[in-house]
Amino acid sequence: MRFLDDYPREIKVFLIASLINATGSALMWPLVTMYVFDELGRSMQDAGLVILIQSIGGIAGQLLGGALYHKVGVNKLIVGALAMNALALFALPAASASWTMFIIAMGLVGLFGALSMPAIQAFIGFRFAERRAELFNIVYVANNIGVAVGTALSGFLADISYMLSFVMNGVTSAVFAVFFFVYLRKVGSVQGPVPGESRRAQPRAVSNWELMGNTRIYLFMALGSLFLLIGNSIWNTGVSPFIISEGLPKKYYGFLWTLNGILIFAAQPLVGLIKRWFAAGSAAQMTASAVFYLSGYAVILTMPSYAGMLLAMLLTTLGEMLIAPAMPAFITEHASLGAPFYLGLTGGIGAVGRVLGPYFMGGLFDAGGLAPTAWLACGVAVLAVGFFVIHAYGSRRGAVLAEPAETVKSA
Repeated sequence: MRFLDDYPREIKVFLIASLINATGSALMWPLVTMYVFDELGRSMQDAGLVILIQSIGGIAGQLLGGALYHKVGVNKLIVGALAMNALALFALPAASASWTMFIIAMGLVGLFGALSMPAIQAFIGFRFAERRAELFNIVYVANNIGVAVGTALSGFLADISYMLSFVMNGVTSAVFAVFFFVYLRKVGSVQGPVPGESRRAQPRAVSNWELMGNTRIYLFMALGSLFLLIGNSIWNTGVSPFIISEGLPKKYYGFLWTLNGILIFAAQPLVGLIKRWFAAGSAAQMTASAVFYLSGYAVILTMPSYAGMLLAMLLTTLGEMLIAPAMPAFITEHASLGAPFYLGLTGGIGAVGRVLGPYFMGGLFDAGGLAPTAWLACGVAVLAVGFFVIHAYGSRRGAVLAEPAETVKSA
């Protein structure tokens, strides 16, 4: 990864804005369960329901955001979604007076929070085409810095007021909306239209249903992501209760995620070597990612100890670092103007795994402890490897590359 000094000023400003937004988002998500249980006096089942509704809203937001990119335009979609997300967050204090309204508000937070994600990813891929893979990785690292800072601050803010965390999240979302409003207007006036803003660039002749029919460009990749996210639920609904049941200090679970955060920064040179030696292209990086995840889950299965958890976190973090920038880089490189739709579609399909994973893992842990959850994680990781291999094979044949570009340009 090149030093930031090598980047234009507009990229640095964009990264700073992304970091601030990620910090604000991280202020809220660790506290939702605590807020529902502690402040609202509801059951843990009710807390799980809130998380489920928010996750479903996020899936809908990903799908809708990708579908609306060319219809609404990148300016209106990104700025509007961020502004609506801020309003939904600001409405949480009033909505908390009614359980039904609070659930609805959390669903809207999930919806609007995810609505801008495909558009922002597509914008990066279109705007910085020559360095998209590298920039996706830097944005991923910057966002993780924000998550680390925001998570650390959330506890301090919660001691003052839960709602202060929610409101601060709304403030950062509003700031991000203002940033994009100014930034995209400058880009459009100084350096030409952003893809998606020009009517001539919009794929009017091709419906989203037709784009969805080109399964080779997205389906196997999205299914691979879905299964990886099912398996990754083992950390919350397998490893976490295992540490508690073994009588280990709860802080040991926090140390695992501290290791995850450190590795995302410190292991960048190692990931760079992996990309150069074994996984040069985005499709190969997805396959390598699934192999690392599988290796980590296998370690949990065969070494059910804290030392095994540490090694497993190392391996799965390497997998995370490979796949996080690879998927949007592949889509924006190969899907032409259909990229926003496919980004939303793959993100939405993958997020289903985040919803299903805790349910399956929780049931297995209740029935048999850590081992059944590890077996499930290994099984779905094997499926993920298979789907990514199929996807990589299709991309090597070139069948994936030509069809979406020609189809969209036919408009």
